[in-house]
Amino acid sequence: MTPAPDAPTAAVTVVGLGADGWAGLPDASRTALREAEVVIGGPRQLDLLPPECTGQRLAWPSPLRPAVPGLLAAHAGRRIAVLASGDPMFYGIGRALAEETGALRVLPHPSSVSYAAARLGWPLEDVEVVTLVGRPAARLAAALHDGRRLLVLSADATTPGEVAALLRDRGFGPSRMRVLEQLGGDRERTTDEATADDWPGGRQPGDPLNIVAVECRRAPDALRLGAVPGLPDEAYEHDGQLTKRHIRAATLGVLAPAPGELLWDIGGGSGSIAVEWMRTHPSCRAVTVERDPARAERITRNADRLGVPGLRVVTGAAPAVLAELPPPHAVFIGGGLTAPGLLDACWEALPGGGRLVANTVTLESEALLADAHRRHGGELVRLAVAHAVPVGGFTGWRQAMPVTQWAVRKTPDTSSGPSSGADR
Repeated sequence: MTPAPDAPTAAVTVVGLGADGWAGLPDASRTALREAEVVIGGPRQLDLLPPECTGQRLAWPSPLRPAVPGLLAAHAGRRIAVLASGDPMFYGIGRALAEETGALRVLPHPSSVSYAAARLGWPLEDVEVVTLVGRPAARLAAALHDGRRLLVLSADATTPGEVAALLRDRGFGPSRMRVLEQLGGDRERTTDEATADDWPGGRQPGDPLNIVAVECRRAPDALRLGAVPGLPDEAYEHDGQLTKRHIRAATLGVLAPAPGELLWDIGGGSGSIAVEWMRTHPSCRAVTVERDPARAERITRNADRLGVPGLRVVTGAAPAVLAELPPPHAVFIGGGLTAPGLLDACWEALPGGGRLVANTVTLESEALLADAHRRHGGELVRLAVAHAVPVGGFTGWRQAMPVTQWAVRKTPDTSSGPSSGADR
């Protein structure tokens, strides 16, 4: 939290620094760096400081995040300045520092994203930002929609080539790309525009400090993947264990994912419920439990393909493995309902206000859901889907197996008692 200008000096001051280095800093930032007894930053950032900054200079170790508490503790009582690229609170070190200390002063600099939007003439509110710094390139896939503009924060000079390859692989080869390097500095440069299809495979890597601008264009024959649950079944690799499209959309509607929430997906199969839960918002998290190792590997491939490589896949049988998982906001049971103690274990794990949804097509599991509905309330429904198919020279309906679904919400005022009804 940034104090008012007349507030007392904080123990830690975070200074945003651009590619223009010391010359681009306002007076308040320069004063903070001159007065600091300790200056922490990356080697490249520390090299941009002039001799008049006499404080002890410390380069961040790798990995960075676990080192933050120790470094702050080691220099407690001293005036600490931390260097950050651009705006420290936008995918920067400011977040980690704010989690460790309340005595924080932030002096931001224009971010590379702001510079990029200005150079391209793109309204920033209409642009989606995806960072690949310390993250797999596969996460970009979730942001690919025809006509969208993306700014991709690169990990290094190889990132533009990785982005082009991913766009081609996901059916977005016609997308237009530009690379903006050293934004705001003397060596600022923007590459010529090229499509991902035409991106030179032998192109020499440019500057490691870059952003990739992408104008998404879907290839005419590419599978269309929307922004809401209910992706085409063809989007998934599966062996038949797949919650089909229409049932999946209805199930996610009842699960009602919200930003930051965690889902347990029990009996993952192909992972479709967990994948589409995570696709609803970048901060949504999921753990899928699948006892079959081959299916568990398939879930991982589906998650990477569809842009949510952060999906955690646990190979094992429920309820035995559930005790080691973090508490969920919602639970989906798509398989293994007859495993002794599974329903009770999932119910006990839910906090007040948590949701549980279970689907089945068998009579044995349906009986368990009917009993759970009697004891805990909620809503018990049967979902049926029929598809038009050829019947000789005519067309008729082929009924898929009906799915019995139990949906329930735990009342917020109890940690283990039964719910009086589903949250609609």
